[in-house]
Amino acid sequence: MYACIKIRTVTCLEKFTACLHAADQKWDSIRRIPYSVPGRWVQVFDISELPNTLDSRQMYTVDLLLTTLFPLVPFLTKLSLSPVVPLSRRALASLTNRDSNFCLRVLGGISYDLSFNSTAATGDDPFVQLLQGCHNLERFEAIGSGADIDFDAFSDDLPDVPVSTVKLHLPKLRSITLLSMPFSSLLFSLLISPLPRLRALSITPYNDVPYPASCTSRFLEVHGQSLYTLSFFTPKYWPTRLHPSPSTLFHTCPNLRHLSLEYPLPDLTLPDSTSLPLQIISIPRPDIRFAKVLDRLLPSLPSLTVVRIRDVRWIGRDLSNRAQETGVQGEMRDWRRRLGRKGIRVLDGDWQDMP
Repeated sequence: MYACIKIRTVTCLEKFTACLHAADQKWDSIRRIPYSVPGRWVQVFDISELPNTLDSRQMYTVDLLLTTLFPLVPFLTKLSLSPVVPLSRRALASLTNRDSNFCLRVLGGISYDLSFNSTAATGDDPFVQLLQGCHNLERFEAIGSGADIDFDAFSDDLPDVPVSTVKLHLPKLRSITLLSMPFSSLLFSLLISPLPRLRALSITPYNDVPYPASCTSRFLEVHGQSLYTLSFFTPKYWPTRLHPSPSTLFHTCPNLRHLSLEYPLPDLTLPDSTSLPLQIISIPRPDIRFAKVLDRLLPSLPSLTVVRIRDVRWIGRDLSNRAQETGVQGEMRDWRRRLGRKGIRVLDGDWQDMP
């Protein structure tokens, strides 16, 4: 009952926190176990489905409740927060100062406020301080505020690299998601930290922004060799500004099995090796220019079996043939016919073949 908690409303969070707090107040030091029940039974805590319409008062309430709740759930293995509710330094300190952050395996939905960035020392960043105690972390997800950054202001004055950078010890980390985060002291720390088991990366591209105003391309240069899955994705805020991906992806990430691209689609180049192990490539929608790029790459991609059109779904056969052959659906069918001759399947965003 208490092992996996999923909360969707602020009222429910208030009741749950009150329950744990009341139980903890009744817990005495005579007991052999230092942590109260039912808090110590909670292993999964998920508030990722809190509504996106919370006002400032409700967000303050959530932050206050989480500050109280974090010390009461010492054996969390999975914590899924909501990016619409950024944590204050007070709430982050409450999470960081728990005795058993080594239990955490999954930490997601983190909203990274750029005000936490430190140009003096990455160790001053509260998220870096949090990760310093999460030695068994396997998956990490953080969403930044890159949409609010004026990159034109960096043309003459690039942000500074932190004077002192802390290396993190994350030997089990295998999946990282860093969206809308061109730079941060957290990213600088991850950049210099050994990540021997990193296999999957989802990141927002900023290849047209020079280092250190953007660390994403540098991150691929440092950690790309171990990646099997690489996904470029830009959260769609209004107005959305799309930045290019590196054209040298196969040079920095030669062991990819799955590559998911974002607009504008890059003109990918090949390294000197004759073949690459890529099996799946995903693009947002059919693109005539990229079709030519793909045709050029195919001789070096003998393992490619799937092209996925990420933002489109196949329409059902109950519609007329004319409807199925026009617009994006017609383009997908053309791709399916052309690539099918080479043994490559074209799947839609739900990983489904044409019905």
